[in-house]
Amino acid sequence: MNAEMVMQELKELGKERTKKMYMSNGAHEPVFGVATGAMKPIAKKIKIDQALAEELYATGNYDAMYFAGVIADPKMMTAADFDRWMDSAYFYMLADYVVAVTLAESPIAQEVADAWMASGEELKMSAGWSCYCWLLGNRKDNEFSESKLASMLEVVKKTIHTAPERTKSAMNNFLYTVAISYVPLHEKAVAIAQAVGPVEMKRDNKKSTTLNAYETIQKELDRGRLGFKRKYVRC
Repeated sequence: MNAEMVMQELKELGKERTKKMYMSNGAHEPVFGVATGAMKPIAKKIKIDQALAEELYATGNYDAMYFAGVIADPKMMTAADFDRWMDSAYFYMLADYVVAVTLAESPIAQEVADAWMASGEELKMSAGWSCYCWLLGNRKDNEFSESKLASMLEVVKKTIHTAPERTKSAMNNFLYTVAISYVPLHEKAVAIAQAVGPVEMKRDNKKSTTLNAYETIQKELDRGRLGFKRKYVRC
């Protein structure tokens, strides 16, 4: 399949209701409004195709950009490639659920995520913290430096309340993910989540949201989810 054929199939799968939902979260035209599950049959036909992924991502169409992440080959992508994708990720659903997810399957994931977290740019920081969430929820505990993750928890404790809005959300998810998916730092993450308490996240043209990692952690512990790892990062 070429890019034109994929775009036509995505267009046919678009739903107005889904499009409105994406746009209410920050997507802008062009966007078709394709549910992610509806993309699976096309993805099965294509499997992995980095050249096609690059073509689709470059369209600027939200659905095509999302689908690009599904068929991309993260192991072929360089830090410069991920930076280029990140530069086009104009809102959090692209930053955290396309670019960060694709990066999480790359061997250079941590070094790229570290650079983004240090950038001072809201969406880059959000994607960096989100990438660690995807990594921790999928890779074995021994693939991480415990001292590095512990220092990252301290950064969250000190800066989450003053961080940019989307970064707050990703940091909150990081606290929760370390507590549930990285057992060596479970107790430290829980203690920091409790110390941090509720975090207010302001949203454009919407009511503020209150994030509370400690409460979410407790709910997951009640469900017996300590040590949870997902089999795959990408759908």
